[in-house]
Amino acid sequence: MDLRFTVAGRISKSVEEVFEAVVAPERLSKYFTTGGARGRLETGAEVTWDFHDFPGAFPVLVQEVVPNERIVLQWEADGTTATRTTVTMEFSALDDGRSLVRISEFGWPETQAGLTSCLGNCEGWTAMLCAMKAWLEHGINLRDGFYK
Repeated sequence: MDLRFTVAGRISKSVEEVFEAVVAPERLSKYFTTGGARGRLETGAEVTWDFHDFPGAFPVLVQEVVPNERIVLQWEADGTTATRTTVTMEFSALDDGRSLVRISEFGWPETQAGLTSCLGNCEGWTAMLCAMKAWLEHGINLRDGFYK
């Protein structure tokens, strides 16, 4: 059993604008990290993300950033630093001016707890893409008041 997933969504904004909405903490905090993001996503950085639905700042280790193309992160898989998952975000410009964002994650232990965490993160990244689309295209924060 290989616990991994990929989710994707199309956003009616340029790749540059969509990419910046992820790497800039003040922008990410507008629609995703309900408790706030601290630190810009840059190769080698350690930043923190805080969520009202999972209180406490999560350390996020930035493995690679290729501007307007790819971000690779690692973070805790199970609430401990013993196991980390790898998240890859890929950004592609579409012919119609929209952007395609694809998010993949893998690395959970092959246990019931790993499966539960994998499914929860799949839900979380899907919600992130929906929230980013609503915020970038319409200025609406879907997560505002949703968890707290």
